[in-house]
Amino acid sequence: MINSALSVIVHAKPGKEEDVADFLRSARPIVEQEEGTRAWFALQFDESTFGIFDVFPDDEARQTHLSGGVGQALAAQGADLFSTEPSIQNVDVIAYKLPGETS
Repeated sequence: MINSALSVIVHAKPGKEEDVADFLRSARPIVEQEEGTRAWFALQFDESTFGIFDVFPDDEARQTHLSGGVGQALAAQGADLFSTEPSIQNVDVIAYKLPGETS
């Protein structure tokens, strides 16, 4: 069951767009090791706006993810890569469709 999600929006500093894309690509192996992260997406909205959307069975798994490897990497590299602080929103999931699961 999926009940919780995160929506994260980041804005790359000028000239750092490809570095942000590479950073997001490099996060996948970290997220794959997180048992509570059921789905994870790295997104690019325009040239300098990127996002992450991920879903979890509960708030505990969401908090574990936030304090895990990707969250730590965002905090450590954010000042170098992003023009503003990441916008992080907790989201409640009301319905979903994932392979092998029903809401």
